[in-house]
This record gives sequence, structure tokens and C-alpha cells, in this order.
Amino acid sequence: MGKNKKKKNKSKIPFRLNILFVFIFGLFSLLILQLGVVQILNGEEAQKKIDETESTKAYLSVPRGIMYDRNHKSILENESTLSITYTPPKNGDKPEERLELARKLAQYITMEEDKEELESMVRERDKKEYWYLFNAEEAEDRLTEKEDELDSGEKYQAMLYKITEEDYNEYDWSDSNLLNIVAIKKELDAAREFTPHIIKNENVTEKEYALVSEHLYELEGIDAKIDWNRVSNVEDTFSTFIGNITTTDQGIPRENETYYLTRGYSRNDRVGTSGLEKEYESVLRGQKEVIEFTTNNNDEIIGQKTVVEGKSGDDLVLTVDIELQQAVDKIAQEELEKFYKSNPSENRYMEDALVVMMDPQTGEVLAMSGAHRDRETNEYLDEAHRVIYNNNMPGSTIKGATVLAGLDSGVIRPGEPIYDTPIKIKGTPTMSSWKNMQWINDIQAIEDSSNIYMAQIAIRLAGANYQYGQPLRSFDFDAFQTLRNYYSQFGLGVETGIDLPYESPGIIGSSPLAGNLLYLSFGQYDAYTTLQLAQYVSTIANDGYRVQPHLVKEIRQANGSKETLGPVVESFDTNVLNRVSMKQEYIDRVQQGFRRVVTDGTARSHWSNNPYKVAAKTGTAQNDVYEDGDLKEQTYNLTLVGYAPYDEPEVAFAIVVPRAGTGNDQNGIHHNIGNRIINKYFELKEQRMIEGKTKKTNETEEIEE
Repeated sequence: MGKNKKKKNKSKIPFRLNILFVFIFGLFSLLILQLGVVQILNGEEAQKKIDETESTKAYLSVPRGIMYDRNHKSILENESTLSITYTPPKNGDKPEERLELARKLAQYITMEEDKEELESMVRERDKKEYWYLFNAEEAEDRLTEKEDELDSGEKYQAMLYKITEEDYNEYDWSDSNLLNIVAIKKELDAAREFTPHIIKNENVTEKEYALVSEHLYELEGIDAKIDWNRVSNVEDTFSTFIGNITTTDQGIPRENETYYLTRGYSRNDRVGTSGLEKEYESVLRGQKEVIEFTTNNNDEIIGQKTVVEGKSGDDLVLTVDIELQQAVDKIAQEELEKFYKSNPSENRYMEDALVVMMDPQTGEVLAMSGAHRDRETNEYLDEAHRVIYNNNMPGSTIKGATVLAGLDSGVIRPGEPIYDTPIKIKGTPTMSSWKNMQWINDIQAIEDSSNIYMAQIAIRLAGANYQYGQPLRSFDFDAFQTLRNYYSQFGLGVETGIDLPYESPGIIGSSPLAGNLLYLSFGQYDAYTTLQLAQYVSTIANDGYRVQPHLVKEIRQANGSKETLGPVVESFDTNVLNRVSMKQEYIDRVQQGFRRVVTDGTARSHWSNNPYKVAAKTGTAQNDVYEDGDLKEQTYNLTLVGYAPYDEPEVAFAIVVPRAGTGNDQNGIHHNIGNRIINKYFELKEQRMIEGKTKKTNETEEIEE
């Protein structure tokens, strides 16, 4: 019996081993099956994950286009400057890492030497963000349950909002080193992955540049490069119209951030904010170089290629003659200063001498000047923008347009005489010309500047019946619009179309009293800019063709050299806006009147010695000064428009000296300016003709040799 039990136990051992073997075999089978599934079914997807890469594009800035005057003299270019930049890695650094980088970099550069300037760079938000870096848990504990459920961006804003002045003042913000570190970190935070961001490019010293260059091995992402800044070759001449660009600190304007970002700008890109810099931003900015970086799952760069070649901004060739511009600036200031000092008490409200010169046939602006006297300091400034922004009543200068309105509408005939005697409308002051001229025709009315002749044209346009001392009967108020429609054909009361971001369209009087129509007819109601007056007189000089004034003559491709210009990309020819709707014989009569103003009329004494056959029209308009609703001073705008030579006009001009303090123009500041700028224009022309002939002669002699 004992033997049988032993045999039974022996038979169970192989059975258990078999079960174990089967179990182990099953496990191996499952492992093999799973391995097959991974390799065969999911192998391609797994390999893709192993090989997975990501492409990121970086945008590198290029030099901005430069500007030349009409004679190809460089007036604005880019000056090389030392620059410190930061290029973040893929997905950027952590805030703590950027702070550490800022601390290292602060050993070698100072964002601002002046402590007040440095303090202004660090805002309250920057201080809060600095405190948060060391107190993140405490900041998060202050959130409500609802705030804690916000998305990361809104949650972060909520935490910053709860950081108090007491919190961030735990740190010593009088410490220049701390301010410097935070100012640097602020720039590091603004950088985009793989795109160089300027940390400092103004007033970088050679020592700073050298120190950073020597320690690049410990400053990951930092580089020392050569950048550019805008620099004028003619100091402040024409700077108002050249305009400005933002600094890297300012970057793109916040109010237009979306516009710029969708067009490939970075937040700290410099963009034009005024003048030609703004108007031609798309031309001057160039094409950024685009580099595509390839990174692996560890954010390591495993390849890069240039997908768009960088292209410097195109250059602008302006219509302006910078030598003439400088001369006109000087003339306007000298005459303004001289005229003011001749009678400081009477002229105490006088501030400006405004001048525009242009080619009446092409619309090319040759010079625009605005000398300005600061009444507080008596300092003289260049504020040329006033020629397109400031509106002043033009006085008699617009009488050419009034006569043409009368001739074209048929309310007067060519040569028709009208008796010049004072006009009195009930309830209004008596109107008169500067002298009693008796019977005069249309040309004589311009020559001797008759207010009454113009007022009679206005009365007839309104279909009114006039009797001395009585109200105007049957007055058609549509005459206001009729007369203004004529004026607008010459550019008065409408935008001239100049290629600048903004210009004033003029100021239209809003009180439709019958007497105001008469004042409108001789330039003492509506107000216009100096540029509008220049376009008006150019239209008369140009036989009724109103051309668009412009400041850019050509766009040229940059070629990397300041001495030679690249090929023409686009040229701007004459743009005729309209042809006034009247007969040429009528325009001829007004042209004759303008010429006789200089030879026989109101301006004869001022222009009798000028050799250049000028045609012109003078103007004086009352410009009262009120303080607290009371009339303080009665001043006058002195105006002058003209062109030369009379028979073949090549230059037109408009001059406005507002609030000159006297109705007697015998001092003649506007005439003095007019004579001097015309003389300078022709002197430069003759000088260049001689230089051109001399150059050609020398070139011929060299060839013969």
C-alpha cells in the first residue's frame, strides 16, 4: 500500500510541470503576438513618432530704404550701429531661465546710463512679474475658486492684478542694478522663437560690445551684431515731411497691432509713424529674410534653410530740391525774425511764415517751409507741417478764381466794367476796396485788387437785388455752394492729394448770411492751407489744369551703395486731377491780371526790380485775436501767390504770414520772401546749367585726350 501512494505522487509532478510549461508558452505566445502587432500594424506610426520633427520660421530684418532729393543727393540713410540681440530657442526659455540670462547680461551692458531713464523703462507690471517669479505659490493662493478655473493667460492676469505695491516693494527699486536686470528681462520676454530680438541698439559702447562678444559662450541666445539707425545728412531740413519711425522699444503701434502682425511684422519692428516714413512704409521696409528651422522632439535644431531671400527696402527719390529747401527755410526765418523785431509790440501775435514752391505743370513739390516763432521764448523753430495742417483766410489772393466763376457763370462779360464804390447791406458793416476805383473791368479788378468787383459777382451769382443800406432781396443761398464748387476746381476747400498721411481740406464757414457770401468772394470767410493756395495758383499758371502735388518722384531698387542709385521700380508722372470747366480765353484774362499786379498794380513797388517775369496776386485778410470772448487785437494775414516766368511757368509759390499785426503791407514781409525765393530758384538753375556745361566740356576733353 505504501508503494502505491508513492507512485501516485510521482505521477502528479509531470502533470504540474506540463501546466507550467503550457502557461509559460502561452505568455510567450502573447508577447510574440504583441510584438507582431507593434511591428506590423503599428510599426509605421511608431517610427513616425521617433522621426517626428517640426518646422519653425524666423523672420530677419533688413535695412530700410533711403531717401534722395531730386538731384540725387542723399538726405536720409542708415547708419551702422552696435547692437545686442537675443534669439530664443524653440518654445522659448522658462521665465526663471530668462531672469538668470538677464542677470548674466547685466554684468556687461547697461540699458540706460541715466537712472531716471532706467526707472522709466521699468513699469509697475514689470515689477509685479519680477515679484511673481519668486512668489508664484502665494500669488496662486490668492485666487478665488472661479479665478482658478480660468485659462492660463487669464489666470496669470488675475494673479498679477492681486499683486500689490507693498508686495513688489519688498525689493529695492532704487537699486540701479536691479532695474537694469528687469529692463533686460523685459526685452528677453518680448522675443519670438528663432527670431533675433534687439535688446539694445542705441548707445551701445565699444566696451559693452566687446564684453558681450567675449562671453557669448555663457550667454545662450545672445549675440553681438551690427544694426542700423536712421540718420539725416541735412540735419533737420525737411524733417517734418520725412517723418519718424518707432524705436525698437516702441515697436509696432499698439492701436494697429493686428494690421502689422498679419503682414509679417514682429512686435518690436521699427515702422513709420509720420510723414513719408509712414506714407511709403510698405516700400521702405523691404522684404524680411525668412529662415525655416527644423527641430526634433527634443527641440534641437537638426536643419535650417532660407525660404525667402531678404531684400533691403527700396529707395525714394524725392521731388524736393534740398539746396533750395535749405535756402527757403533760411529766408522764411530771417524775414519772420526781421519783421517781428521791427515792431515787437504790434507784431506780438505773429508766429509763422509759411512757404510752398512747386512745379505748376508736374505737381512736383520743390520746397515746403514753415518758420515758427515761439511766443513764450521768442525761439525760432522749423514747423513746416503747418503748410498742410494750418488753415488761414487767404484774402485777395483768390480773386482770380472769383473772376473766373463770374465769367464762366455768365454773370459778368469779359472786359465788363463795374463801378467800384462802397457797398452797404442793412445790418452789416460797410464794405469797400482799399481805394475808390470807380469804373474798372475784370483785369483791372485783379490788378488793383477790388473787393467791390468781387462782391458784385457774388450778388449776381445769388440773383439778388441790391440797394444801398437795404437787405439783399431775392437772395439764393445756393450761391454759397455754386461759388465753392468753382473754388474746389482749383483745389480750394478740398484735399490737394499730396502723398502724405494727412492734410487739412480747409475750413468752410458755417454761417449762411448773405453778407458772408460777399466776404467769401474776396477771401475773408473760408480758410485754406498754404499748399491749397499753391495748387490754386498752379492751376491758373497751368492753363486750368489742376495737378496733384507730390513729394516722391521715383522708387528705386536698393543696390547697397549710397553713391549710385539702383534701377527705377516706379516713377510718378504728372497726375491731372481735373481741368477747370471754363474757356481758355477767361483763364488768359486772369493770367494777364496776375502779371499786371506785378508790373502796374498793388505789388509793383515790391517787384519792379525782379528780372524773372513774375505773375502774382497779393492778399490781406483780417484775423482778429480774441481772449475770453473779447476782441484783443486786430491782426492781418499777409498772403502772396504767384508763378514765373509768366509766359512759360516752371515754378509756382504761395506765401502766408498769419496775424502780422498790421493791415498796411508796406513792410512787405511776404513780398520780401517772394522775391528772395524766386531769385534763389533761378540762381540755382543757372548755376547748375553752368556746372553741367563745364562737366560736359571736361568729359569731352578727356575723351579727346
